[in-house]
Amino acid sequence: MIRFGVIGTNWITDRFLRAGMMLDDFKLTAVYSRTEEKAKEFAAKYQVKQTYTDLTEFAKSEAIDAVYIASPTALHCEQAIICMEEGKHVFVEKPFASNQSEVERMIAVARSCNVLLMEGMKTTHLPNFNVLKEEIKTIAPVRRFVANFCQYSSRYDRYKEGEVLNAFKPELSNGSLMDIGVYTAYPMVALFGMPEAVSANVIMLDSGVDGLGTMSIKYPELTADLMFSKITDSHIPSEIQGENGTIVIKKLSDLRQLTRIDKDGTITDLSVEQKDNTMYYEIKHFLDLLASNLRESPVNSFETSLNTIKVLDQARKSVGLVFPADLK
Repeated sequence: MIRFGVIGTNWITDRFLRAGMMLDDFKLTAVYSRTEEKAKEFAAKYQVKQTYTDLTEFAKSEAIDAVYIASPTALHCEQAIICMEEGKHVFVEKPFASNQSEVERMIAVARSCNVLLMEGMKTTHLPNFNVLKEEIKTIAPVRRFVANFCQYSSRYDRYKEGEVLNAFKPELSNGSLMDIGVYTAYPMVALFGMPEAVSANVIMLDSGVDGLGTMSIKYPELTADLMFSKITDSHIPSEIQGENGTIVIKKLSDLRQLTRIDKDGTITDLSVEQKDNTMYYEIKHFLDLLASNLRESPVNSFETSLNTIKVLDQARKSVGLVFPADLK
């Protein structure tokens, strides 16, 4: 049984816990929030008694084996380090941190403290991602990756009314690229490695973050176009185009449907069944790593997380998007 404490009391934490509770070796034992009222209110939903408003006390708690961090991105690095230095294993919601420097610090502490650290990117753990990796071989050589994830944020309506919530605050290292764009960049890096060139175009909001954008990626033998948005919706699927066919991907973050279209027009449904709560697979993987006494995921590896944050950093640099975290 792995006893989890959670940092962050928003909807994604609820979804994480619902997925975790599908596994016999998962248990929620503690909740941290900056305010006692929020901590106790969230804990009560899960019949949990241990609540904390002091992060150091939370990290030192003997009731916790591992921590799930779902706070704003700018807080990930310091919170993860505090927990790891107290011997806690850490599962950090994507994006891993604000920038490459923070990710490197987190990895160094994980190694020195001999704890498991993993970025919570669910896509690469899905059964359909394993299918995708194999099916790419049938359409090779791959020449283009078109990744599309544009999802209108309900918080944007409040932004337009003058209320700037966390999702649109640069001091929290947020915005469309970090929150949504990572879903396009991470699977690209997992499939094709680190690209040789990255540039971006974005629409900036007055708050100082991007509302939507596109990354243009160059590999030696293929190109990638990554589209992301928090201020528009899109209903266009993603694609991997090879010289011998194309794989069409419905909803890139969840890989709900995979279809291969061969050169001769033959259409094949490649999809396999997946659980509705797709966070299940990444949590199971994390627990399996702990059961095997492993300290790095071979799927969401340090290398993949580092290369992904490098892509995001280069994209931000190309458009002059700077976070306060970059200036520390």
